[in-house]
Amino acid sequence: MPMLPLITHEHANSVIAWRDGMPIGAGQFLSDVAALSRMLPAGAHMLNACSDRYRFMVGLGAALVSKKISLLPSTQTPEMMRQMVRFAPDVFRLTDAKDSVIEMPQLLFPDLAQDGSGDAGFVVPQIDSGQPVAYVFTSGSTGTPTPHRKTWGALVSNVRAEAQLCKIDDGRRHVVIGTVPPQHMYGFESTVLIVMQSANAMFAGQSFYPADICSAIRSVPQPRMLVSTPVHMKSLLHAGLEIPSADLLVSATAPLSAALAGALEAGFAAPLLEIYGSTETGQIAMRNSARTEAWQLFSGLRLADKDGVTWVSGGHIEQPTSMNDVIEIVDDQHFLLHGRMADLVNIAGKRNSLAYLNLQLHAIPGVLDGAYYMPDELVTDGVTRLTAFVVAPQLTAASLMAALRERMDPLFLPRPLVFVDALPRNTTGKLPREALTALAQAQAARGRAGAGTT
Repeated sequence: MPMLPLITHEHANSVIAWRDGMPIGAGQFLSDVAALSRMLPAGAHMLNACSDRYRFMVGLGAALVSKKISLLPSTQTPEMMRQMVRFAPDVFRLTDAKDSVIEMPQLLFPDLAQDGSGDAGFVVPQIDSGQPVAYVFTSGSTGTPTPHRKTWGALVSNVRAEAQLCKIDDGRRHVVIGTVPPQHMYGFESTVLIVMQSANAMFAGQSFYPADICSAIRSVPQPRMLVSTPVHMKSLLHAGLEIPSADLLVSATAPLSAALAGALEAGFAAPLLEIYGSTETGQIAMRNSARTEAWQLFSGLRLADKDGVTWVSGGHIEQPTSMNDVIEIVDDQHFLLHGRMADLVNIAGKRNSLAYLNLQLHAIPGVLDGAYYMPDELVTDGVTRLTAFVVAPQLTAASLMAALRERMDPLFLPRPLVFVDALPRNTTGKLPREALTALAQAQAARGRAGAGTT
């Protein structure tokens, strides 16, 4: 197998991260990786729980040079940690949280001297392209997380293709600011690996709330790339803050409407690119959502339709993988996305997707957040009734239903329509089905059929 560098050689004498307004050189990063690798326990599996993005990257580098595999579960609940121990009994947890109490052997991220001494040398470790880097996990149908193995060569190929499409491999030193955690596949690729493989830098701190995002953008030099989600960026637009300019916006985890994409471009004074992918495949396509519905495949990838299922292969995809979405192939480089197969709704013979319904809901002025929910059970008349949870403090139920009637067939109007203060989104802005189910059950238990619903 060919060897590939831990970071690009173009990083020599350059900044790889910014923390508290201060630069961290790439040479210092390599010194930190070497120091941490000597401190790692003997286990072959490491759960990288560092919330500081730079420390996460150092931990990843130390695991790579020590030939340890990083475990990246979707959450870090006590039950998920028990699942990780069952998956890899030798696992230990690298954390930068001093008060963390988890039933797993832990290593607290050490205080590494960052005095610039690491810049004296610049010897980049070479990693076998076939070396397993990480297991990322999706929710299994049995409740057991499903692991997906990622190798160094595939990941490097993937993020280099992303950097090329984003045009951040142009020789300038972009700073990547992320609102998604590095443990999530999107954050892993687009805020950590892309920095390591494109000679750019990262913002090390956490930026989740609107004021934090604005502060993070202002704290680093241009050009600046914000990697975020529709939920995070939309909340920033509505926060009433002065939004600092960025040079590029990147969005993923949920579909963007053309209207919201345009509003974001105007608000940030920057172009917006949307990424499409999955945990199984990594990112595979990109589009400018304000200007086109068509997705452009990453270099070397191919789509094929087999018995109504779309398969992707080539490029960084190590074996042909089926997609869980309804895809219309336009040509060998472009396709249209029509929603997830699991989201398809059939009511009285008419079909629609929850993704499309959510887009229509979010497009209504005054709706700050919202989500359709389809219960598993049938109601008494034998027809599945859709529920919609919505955050829209300035709207009434009547005005919102009137706006929905203009956008969709009456069969897909929500019954009930439930107003809430906030939706139980996770740190990536996603709404897991189990969270919506719990919300629906709590609403039913309260038995307020007429209060706040229609």
